[in-house]
Amino acid sequence: MSTASNTKSINRRNFLKLSSFTGAALSIGFYFPALAKHASVINLGDANEDIEMNAWMLINTNGKVTIFSHRSEMGQGAYQAIPQMVAEELEVNLDEVNIVFAQGDNKKYGSQVTGGSSTVRGSYKNLLNLGATAREMLIAAAALKWKVPHLECYAEGGHVFHKPSGKKFHYGELVVEASKLATPKNVQLKTRAEYKLIGKPLRRQDTKLKTNGAAIFGLDKKIPGMLYAAVERNPRLRGVVKSFDDSAARRVPGVKNVFKIRMKVYSTYREGVAVVADSTWAALQGKKALMIEWDDSGFEHLDSSEIFKRQQEALQMKEGLSYKKQGNADSIIQQAQNKIDVVYQTPYQAHSAMEPLNCIAHFQKDKLEIWGPIQGPDWVQEFMSTEMGIAKENVIVNVTFLGGGFGRKAFLDYPYEAAMISKETGTPVQVVWTREDDTSQGPHRPGMSYRCEGVIANGEISAFKVKLSGQNMDQWGGGAKDKPNDSSSEGFLKPYYESIKNLSIQDVPFDTPIPIMWWRSVYASTNGFAYESFMDELAIEAGKDPLQFRRQYLKDERCQRLIDKMEEVSGWKDRKKNEGFGVAITECFETTVGQIVKVSKNKEGKLKIDQVWAVIDCGWYVNPDTVRAQVEGSIVMALGAATMHEITYKDGMAEQKNFYEYKMPRITDIPLIEVYIMENNADAGGVGEPGLPPFAPALTNAIFDLTGKRIRKLPFDMERI
Repeated sequence: MSTASNTKSINRRNFLKLSSFTGAALSIGFYFPALAKHASVINLGDANEDIEMNAWMLINTNGKVTIFSHRSEMGQGAYQAIPQMVAEELEVNLDEVNIVFAQGDNKKYGSQVTGGSSTVRGSYKNLLNLGATAREMLIAAAALKWKVPHLECYAEGGHVFHKPSGKKFHYGELVVEASKLATPKNVQLKTRAEYKLIGKPLRRQDTKLKTNGAAIFGLDKKIPGMLYAAVERNPRLRGVVKSFDDSAARRVPGVKNVFKIRMKVYSTYREGVAVVADSTWAALQGKKALMIEWDDSGFEHLDSSEIFKRQQEALQMKEGLSYKKQGNADSIIQQAQNKIDVVYQTPYQAHSAMEPLNCIAHFQKDKLEIWGPIQGPDWVQEFMSTEMGIAKENVIVNVTFLGGGFGRKAFLDYPYEAAMISKETGTPVQVVWTREDDTSQGPHRPGMSYRCEGVIANGEISAFKVKLSGQNMDQWGGGAKDKPNDSSSEGFLKPYYESIKNLSIQDVPFDTPIPIMWWRSVYASTNGFAYESFMDELAIEAGKDPLQFRRQYLKDERCQRLIDKMEEVSGWKDRKKNEGFGVAITECFETTVGQIVKVSKNKEGKLKIDQVWAVIDCGWYVNPDTVRAQVEGSIVMALGAATMHEITYKDGMAEQKNFYEYKMPRITDIPLIEVYIMENNADAGGVGEPGLPPFAPALTNAIFDLTGKRIRKLPFDMERI
């Protein structure tokens, strides 16, 4: 669902016209460069006046409410959560609200990047305040019209009622008067007990659109006069086009043009040859007909085996950059006669969103308009303005629904490529990546190695040391190379720092020419496997129950309650023979998730996952169904990453091209999953990503419990255990 339907700039006036708004509208929004600290109200008066709109919400004189979703919807539920929060305090029926994706503009909306599980936790207090402020202004307007005390009036279902008389106005009848009132300060928000929408498992507003075909995804979007492009890109990021023969490509019916193209990837460029045609099919056929000679000199062409060999050597030979140090872990480990010293490894991974990358761009001299499945519209706006020398306000970024993203669609390379092709052709162009492009080109989640050393004395952790080695996303983004990875402990629970007195976490710098970037839960997805597998090994060495061992070191009250719940729902204390139970607890984006996995062997002696119990403490939350769905989806994604697929490199190129090589979990692979949400009054944490990191270590810990086999390298084949 885009906020624009053609190439014309959609300012406030045009938006109102296209949306059939008439009369006056109350526009209430935020101006918050850093997660909005206050609300502001703009008095629009005549809705046809071309007044600068700093709005999050519109209320039309006919009573219709429009809420702008400042974050992208890629399946995680932002399209539901944002209006559900606003509608709660505004007192309107959610199914009567019009929801529109906001264009990229961080001056109006603050950060619009859908990542870091930040949509709710980053703005929920401000969104609630927004709805409450509008509600109180509408009540005040009604009280003035009736000439009655404000306290005699209340709002419900898009109306304001007068208690004694039973009179009522719908919001549209009050919007003009309300827009002229001063903004109330310190409005009273509802208590959790008073919520009618929040905390309820409401049906998602996008489900109907996605099932009846009305939802517009990037691949659905069409612009008048649009051409289509496919690009044959160098399979090694840093290689360049030496020469190409496009004669066969130009003979393909429908092909209009063929030319060399460069797309910016971090601080370098990926080169390729673009084929522009009057259909996607013609562009793809032309791409196949290209004959290209690449120049890949000047950088290493590594195999996966060499990458991980170098990481392990670095972990053994080098001390790293210190990320966290307390006590004297190093000296205790050096002097210990008995210690655990093991290495864990996790592979490179592709994002594999079901909708491959695509983007439409229309370059027009001093203006650029973009449409597509984009996770960070404000990032794209800022980047394009800088790279193409266009005023920021003339870079218009329209967001469609996303068919998955997992971080990949927050990157800037594919919109940049579309813009450069449009600039070359002088027409709007949609660039479509094939599944093969999407899988093999990257950037990928980095492969990581961890050396974990520990000493147990008198049944307690005497020393705990972890060194990690893998590509640092901070450095690829231009960060300093003499600083440790900022995410070195992501996934590791903060209460451990209070209870483990001698602890060291180090980052051993490592680099390759392979492009890498964030992936669902970022480094927690790799760190979590190492940290929580190692914690299990320490528990076994100490001769203690793995869950109780964690309880001993996670003394925080919320962690204790979470462990209580895990123990209760899984029947941990009643474990039987021939059943393997494994536990892992991780934290990221202000949310803690504990998981217990149960495994056994079938009649043929093959390993199978019987059940997963997941307990999430995300503090304040909006929709329990969304929370459960996100945890379930995270577990399915983690299952694939742990047991089925990886990206491997040969001669510097990714070997996997499509799902026949990069296999995905099927419905028959999915075990029974139960998700439990902890109830408390803590601030909101993230939901979309924290459910992924604990699964892999909980699974491998369960396998150890059943078989005695310790798995330290992912992925592994369940059939071969």
